[in-house]
Amino acid sequence: MKTTITGGLGFVGSHVLAARLALGDEVTTVDLKAASGQEASHIEGDLRDPAVVAQSIPEGTEAIVHLAARTSVLGSIRDPQGTFEHNVLATHLMLERARAIGVKHVVMASTNAVTGNVGTQVISEILPTRPLTPYGATKAAGEALLSSHASSYGFSGVALRFTNIYGTGMGEKDSVIPRLMRAALDGGSISVYGDGQQVRDYVYVTDVAEAINLALGLENSDVFTIGSGSSVSVLDLHAAVVAASGIDIPLEHVAAQAGEMPAVIVNIAKAQGIGFTPQFDLLAGLSETWSDFLAARG
Repeated sequence: MKTTITGGLGFVGSHVLAARLALGDEVTTVDLKAASGQEASHIEGDLRDPAVVAQSIPEGTEAIVHLAARTSVLGSIRDPQGTFEHNVLATHLMLERARAIGVKHVVMASTNAVTGNVGTQVISEILPTRPLTPYGATKAAGEALLSSHASSYGFSGVALRFTNIYGTGMGEKDSVIPRLMRAALDGGSISVYGDGQQVRDYVYVTDVAEAINLALGLENSDVFTIGSGSSVSVLDLHAAVVAASGIDIPLEHVAAQAGEMPAVIVNIAKAQGIGFTPQFDLLAGLSETWSDFLAARG
């Protein structure tokens, strides 16, 4: 299959690229960064530019995996205009290109954040979208654009609402797991907001790549929640990283952030219905990630 991966040099994109190449796809990646030494064709450029979109989604493209986005929640609050342009305008331009050349399948990365704060309620696809931040709003808008284009122009459009993705290759990320691992490597400590009892779902990156593979095989448009299906508290996550690394990481409790969600607990039954089965439990995934951090440090 001739496939374009937007954001193809990123943490998730690099794993998706490896998975699609292993399946024999002819892949083009597009990213703001330059590529070196990869097997796929690559376009360096900004997807807000229609010329870049056209170049990175050439005639004959059958599938698009749309991962490119600004993903920082706090960054979206500081710069809602920029987040809109990267996450909504670029998505619209990508979908217009898909329409123009007859792409058959589009899979878009979304987030459980489109549902907003539902307390400790289990999150599933049937909940209404009530995003609390510009980031969540742009992803909800992207889902709506994908749905409308897919139904109007006859292609399969699948939105995957990911929980917290972690795994090998995330050394430059600033989320809680890489911060914990850098603290372990550097002998530092980690700040925990509030009492640390807030819970989150963490899904391993190769499980995410497999979910994308499954979505690319669907003929009908849909929305799926993709996570591990097992949530843990921040304190439990800390203990798991300590177990994976064998290094104690001091904790410092700081004031809770205003508006922080108390829980992300997801129901992945719908995704399981299309064959999605997470292969990594948390400790196994953290052990792989820790080995990757050690290798990167030499």
